Amino acid sequence: MDTIFDNILNLLTYDAQSPIIFSSGLFLALFVGFTFVYYVLSETFSPRILFVTLFSYYFYYKSSGIYFLLLAVVTLSDFLIARAIHRNREENAEDPDEGRSFRRWMLALSLVIDLGFLAYFKYANFFGANLSLIIGHNFQPWDIFLPVGISFFTFQSMSNTIDVYRGDLKPLPSLLDYAFYVSFFPQLVAGPIVRARDFAPQIRKPLVVNDRMIAMGVYLIIIGLFKKAVISDYISLNFVDRVFDNPLRYTGVENLLGLVGYTMQIYCDFSGYSDMAIGIALLLGFRFPVNFNAPFRADSVTDFWRRWHISLSSWIRDYIYISLGGNRKGTARACLNIFITMLLGGLWHGASWNFVLWGAIWGGAQVAHRLFRTKVLHRDRHYVSHGWRRVGAVASTFVFVLFTFMVFRNSHLQGVTDMLSQIFTKFHPEVLGQCLSGYAWVFVLIAFGYVTHWMPDRWQNRLVAYLSRCNMLVYVLLLTAVIYIICQVKTSDVQPFIYFQF
Repeated sequence: MDTIFDNILNLLTYDAQSPIIFSSGLFLALFVGFTFVYYVLSETFSPRILFVTLFSYYFYYKSSGIYFLLLAVVTLSDFLIARAIHRNREENAEDPDEGRSFRRWMLALSLVIDLGFLAYFKYANFFGANLSLIIGHNFQPWDIFLPVGISFFTFQSMSNTIDVYRGDLKPLPSLLDYAFYVSFFPQLVAGPIVRARDFAPQIRKPLVVNDRMIAMGVYLIIIGLFKKAVISDYISLNFVDRVFDNPLRYTGVENLLGLVGYTMQIYCDFSGYSDMAIGIALLLGFRFPVNFNAPFRADSVTDFWRRWHISLSSWIRDYIYISLGGNRKGTARACLNIFITMLLGGLWHGASWNFVLWGAIWGGAQVAHRLFRTKVLHRDRHYVSHGWRRVGAVASTFVFVLFTFMVFRNSHLQGVTDMLSQIFTKFHPEVLGQCLSGYAWVFVLIAFGYVTHWMPDRWQNRLVAYLSRCNMLVYVLLLTAVIYIICQVKTSDVQPFIYFQF
């Protein structure tokens, strides 16, 4: 009996080697119990909100251990600062200029706290190593643990403070409501980044989960599980990682296929998490904005960022690009603002020069596209190409995305040069057939991912409409079938989500 108790206790306590993720059996078991209590409390407000907040903190504890206290500090400080800013604005309503300096200092304090934590935990070793390189000092990396999803919850909390400072939003009425907003577990560790103005109005509304929401939620959870645990994990472990770990062992055609595979891997990994987060939120009565909108259908580099990680791209647009001046100060300044925004967006993804380079490449591409579209083609941003022009635009955009992910995936420039060398000097197309047959299931899954990516939206809507007419038994059977497929194809434990490191 003691052994069973010890095993359960070990399972429920934090394990750095096995952080909890949506696609794990432990989370699915916990979520069943959580859902039962959640619906028992469905007629209440504060008890239900408190229960979800406590579960969310436990969920983060299972992801990052004692660093759930960091989440609490960010939440408490930004809640108090936002209230102070709003109170000062109301006290000086007749003269908006009065108290502006105080509000600026309060906003600066919030940014120092949030960005200070982010800088220490995520970038201290990066900046320390580069500074030591400049001054010729032998740098030994500090032992700093990177809390899971720190970039997501700090950005989410910062957006609320900035919106309150701008006068676009009132602060949430209680610390409990704000803690619930920042810590809500479906999107806590890997997004999407949900704005308070979208989420806050839903907190104190009566719990309503209709058949359509249940069907869409189950559908998104199933799709997300399949994307992550079947497509992404399988092609990663069985092909993509092997190519990227040692590109010189493979021909150019295999390196190119590795790029194609990684592009699908990271899409399925991240969009799979977003799908599950949005699906789980729907089952709990909350609506999140779409985070991915068929990004490989993009017909330009600008269009790609309207479709990929929409919550981040819209965040850096609203809080960095616009804060820098946006396009209000002429073309040259707008181009500089775009480049700086994308550069910072690249650095957001990780403390490594490859992410900085990746952001710089995207910044340069966005500037070039803007100038070409406006100065050469004289088209506004709403123009949509058609026919063969669109086919060419989509294909060329995809090729560009493909090669930028090579920089994203390789932490060292040597890996990039090795892959490019193999692709352009040792392509060997004659091995294509052998490669496709040797990794048949890998490429079946990659092809399946790209083909279904082009599935018309109306097909999804019809499928969800059909599911909404089904009962709970059908949902359970569908989830069981997906879990069975996962158990059949996985070669090891389910891999952590790629964006956990961001």
